[in-house]
Amino acid sequence: MTGIQTLLVVVVVILTLLLLVVGAQVLFIIIDLRYALKRLNSLLDDSILGGGLIRPDKLTGILEMFRRKKDMTTHGHNQV
Repeated sequence: MTGIQTLLVVVVVILTLLLLVVGAQVLFIIIDLRYALKRLNSLLDDSILGGGLIRPDKLTGILEMFRRKKDMTTHGHNQV
């Protein structure tokens, strides 16, 4: 092989190894993100449905306030 062919083979091998390492890192990030989303989902299920920090009646009251476009100063008063 000539010098250019040898250089080309070395570059291809190095780039292949680099892409394998980057692919493994992306896979680890996706797995970690999946774990974090499962944990967040579990926390939200416990807090909303389990009667924890957020109660459903309080949440629906806040949503109703936004639906009727009221702010805190007019909340509870009739709008004309």
